[in-house]
Amino acid sequence: MSLCLFAVFSKPFDRSQDLAAVPGLRKMHIYTPESAHDPFLNDGASPPLALQLYFDSLSLLEAACDGALQSLKGRCEVQAMQVLPFPVPEPKQPVCTYLVAYEGRAEDEKAWHAHYLAHHPPLMARLPGIRELEICMPVDWRSAPGWRRAACMQRNKVAFDSAEALTAALNSPVRKEMRADFKAFPAYTGKITHYPMATQVLRTC
Repeated sequence: MSLCLFAVFSKPFDRSQDLAAVPGLRKMHIYTPESAHDPFLNDGASPPLALQLYFDSLSLLEAACDGALQSLKGRCEVQAMQVLPFPVPEPKQPVCTYLVAYEGRAEDEKAWHAHYLAHHPPLMARLPGIRELEICMPVDWRSAPGWRRAACMQRNKVAFDSAEALTAALNSPVRKEMRADFKAFPAYTGKITHYPMATQVLRTC
């Protein structure tokens, strides 16, 4: 099972420290603001920085939070999640990612997730030019006090070769099918954010 720690910053952060040396870290995606046109949504400015840190086990993730990642404590909101990757026709290292976070709650979360996983990823995988598709689900995790914990019900990401490729996908007929499916989701209330982010991938092993 692959897990990740999302760290989302509301203020700029000096990334000069060597996070690549974190024990157990398999790879890291570094997200910074990008621009893309979404005909349906505009959620304002993207966060100045977000990190997605991948680990092979929950114990490795928790050990990193209690050790090498201490410098991040209090500087960002973090959330441990299970990563569910989905196949795409032509996978490739991402350059631009659309990060989506469901920050609210569904009336029946099991029914909501069941509908989402059955219907939405097959549509997302048909977006023209898609290079990566992940759904991330929250997990229970342990850490020392002091971390600012996020509690998103779900996070998603679709990735592309460029901001222009993301814009083309968001304006495609497939996206219209996704919006139609969105209207059929089980009852949900709360904020949903969509942010285009330039993506740098750092592999540590």
